[in-house]
Amino acid sequence: MAPHPSAHLGPLVATYSIVARDPATNDLGVAVASKFLAVGAYVPAARAGVGAVATQAHVNTTYGQRALELMERGATPDDCVAAFREGDESFDVRQVGIVAANGASASHTGSACHAWAGGVTGPNFAAQGNILTGPEVVDALVSVMADDTLPFPERLVAALAAAEEAGGDRRGRQSASLLVVGEAKGYAGLTDRWIDLRVDDHHAPVEELKRILALHRLFLDKPSRPPRELSDDDVLSLQAILQRHGYLDRAPTGAWDDATQNALEALFGVENLEERWHRGPRIDPVAWEHIQKNLGGD
Repeated sequence: MAPHPSAHLGPLVATYSIVARDPATNDLGVAVASKFLAVGAYVPAARAGVGAVATQAHVNTTYGQRALELMERGATPDDCVAAFREGDESFDVRQVGIVAANGASASHTGSACHAWAGGVTGPNFAAQGNILTGPEVVDALVSVMADDTLPFPERLVAALAAAEEAGGDRRGRQSASLLVVGEAKGYAGLTDRWIDLRVDDHHAPVEELKRILALHRLFLDKPSRPPRELSDDDVLSLQAILQRHGYLDRAPTGAWDDATQNALEALFGVENLEERWHRGPRIDPVAWEHIQKNLGGD
């Protein structure tokens, strides 16, 4: 088939991506990296209970939402690919990976995508890429996703790191993104968009994505460990921090009281730790470690 006019092609998003479902939680996610500015603005789409999609190569940015709408009405990932083939005259320069909420998957690489280009699918995943150093990049994505010792979001980022180590985008590195959705897992439980992180322009985008995922865990995760019961010495240390940083207007005593409670709650608000709040004299251990490390020095 002859090349289509560039007006029909869309931007060339040379990239590698992993689209996946976590069978343990039913969360869905897309992780992607590329030598392309702000790849997260174009490639990923996901909807809890429906599916996840990566659209790339000469990217058709309608594929993501169209696939989600089709799957919401009962279509399979293969049905979505067939619909795109039927309705897009530039289908041979497109690449797309799709995973449904039941784990069914599909990946399409058009015959006119720039080499190396290809994809691999299996239950709960679709891995694909174009303008890669070789098939080992996609193989690395798949091998890491098979290791369920890491939590799902960290596994997605680790897959990108392994793919980069295997060669990645043969033009270099620039951006990366992570999108994970789960039922009522968004901020304050109000949406399904749990993690939505982008590194738009960076010399080491996957490493930076890993760093900001750790920050997301700190500031936006709810406590997963039992609260620390504060001893008198803990309270004394905490009151000293609160006084030093202007939250408590009296000397430390080591005794828990309303003034300490109110001061700590104010500090949690300023430090964006609200999701980790417990009423004292208890404290989330992750928040405790953060406060001691970042505010405990003189």
